[in-house]
Amino acid sequence: MDILEGLGQGLAVAFQPTNLLFVFVGVLIGMVIGVLPGLGPTATIALLLPLTFGLEPATAVIMLAGIYYGSMYGGTITSVLLQLPGEASSVVTVIDGHQMARQGRAGAALGIAAIGSAIGGVVATVGLILLAPPLAGLALRLGPPEFTFIAMLGLVLAAYLGTRSFAKSFGAAALGLLLATVGQDPIEGTSRFAFDSINLLGGLDFAAIAMGLFGVGEVLYSLEQRQGGLVIAKKIGRALPSKAEFKQSRGAIGRGSVLGFGLGVLPGGGGMVPPLASYAIEKRFSKNRANFGRGAIEGVAGPETANNAGAQAAFVPLLTLGLPANGVLALMFGALLIQGITPGPQLVDQHPAVFWGVIASMFIGNLLLLVLNIPLIGVFIKILRIPFAVLGPIAAIVTLIGVFTINNDIFDMWVVLAFGAVGYLMRKAGFEPGPLVLAFVLGVIVERSMRQSLLLANGDLDIFVTRPASAVLLAVLVSLVLMAAVQAVRRRRHASPPTGEHDAAEAQLPNGEQAHPVTGAPVTAGQVAEAPCEPGAQR
Repeated sequence: MDILEGLGQGLAVAFQPTNLLFVFVGVLIGMVIGVLPGLGPTATIALLLPLTFGLEPATAVIMLAGIYYGSMYGGTITSVLLQLPGEASSVVTVIDGHQMARQGRAGAALGIAAIGSAIGGVVATVGLILLAPPLAGLALRLGPPEFTFIAMLGLVLAAYLGTRSFAKSFGAAALGLLLATVGQDPIEGTSRFAFDSINLLGGLDFAAIAMGLFGVGEVLYSLEQRQGGLVIAKKIGRALPSKAEFKQSRGAIGRGSVLGFGLGVLPGGGGMVPPLASYAIEKRFSKNRANFGRGAIEGVAGPETANNAGAQAAFVPLLTLGLPANGVLALMFGALLIQGITPGPQLVDQHPAVFWGVIASMFIGNLLLLVLNIPLIGVFIKILRIPFAVLGPIAAIVTLIGVFTINNDIFDMWVVLAFGAVGYLMRKAGFEPGPLVLAFVLGVIVERSMRQSLLLANGDLDIFVTRPASAVLLAVLVSLVLMAAVQAVRRRRHASPPTGEHDAAEAQLPNGEQAHPVTGAPVTAGQVAEAPCEPGAQR
């Protein structure tokens, strides 16, 4: 099947009334949960996993994908109006977006963010159409040794690019790999780490672990961290950017689209990486660098475009290689497994309706994001006034009910509660749950592929270095680990000075301003105090 024929089939699937409804529902839910700090796409998708069991595979993934990229834009609204990122990936938008709101230009900031997000999403979808089928065809020619290192590379990149602490991310991934071994040996069928428990003999349920870590754990952490008294910008201003502002932003939108797609394709390269990289590039090459941190519209357009482009580009490794790039896509991987579909190179040929239907629905979803943006701002402001103390317990109860409906098993509810406590403690200690979930999913691929390779080679490890593709992947993997180790050593050698010296050496800018702790943009002292933390970090 060629690309045009596949895209035509995908459009036929996406324009079915049921799928149109669910892409609208997904985008709308995504925008709402993006607006609500603490209820991110990961927790929401974990809550909705039981619902996907009764849907057609294409419909289920279309809805979950809409939630994902819809939430990427929803976090912009709180970043601009409240100086509080609804999503970690919207942290950069706070800097110039809120300054625009204080100047009465909140409407222009939200408008250019919506336009940039839509353009970035469309560019990423076109890139997905062009890149995914050839990549899937290439993957079909790879063997178990190559897939061993591709899966391991996904784990290392997720830990290396996704968070500041490689050691903590790697530790969480190691725990995920250990949990993936619970149950029966995939080759010999012997019991492992089951402790004579019938419930553990079949292994831990992915949905129960994910819903515990993200559904219960995130709710507990958010309830503890919730700040009171949200101050919403009163004046929204002009609903759309002016011609001059759009002309000023179009270069940032173009660069953000390309950069976001390029980084999003890498496993672990999504999340905060594309918007941070985009902001740094725009600030470096802008003719109006002095305006950054004071309401530069390019500081909103570029990162928001890169953010949405990166989110949709992350579907490339999921659909073609069966490798989820982050925790959210790991949940989508699980949703497809619930449907009896295994993402990977054969998805294009075996389930073309799912593959092309999801891609085609992204065009519709990005258009809906653009159309729904301005009319719903008033509704989103009212939603922001709902106390999280009300929403949090409801979400936790829905999580427990949802996980029980999958297998009708009380044991799964205990697993949810246990991993809810684990997720809460991980967040308190600065560990991200995402690498754990990724490792739990990819651990099965790593073990199966490695053992198949050893069976093919009669136990000889040379098979991993004598095959050219496998040897290259191994070299890349070792290089990344060494780079992370070197950076860790350098950080220890250049440890921060004592508190008094650090305060004296803190970056000062003209007019009494300080540098933003993430990007170096000029902000006031009050803004530095309110600057958002890295996810999982303590203030």
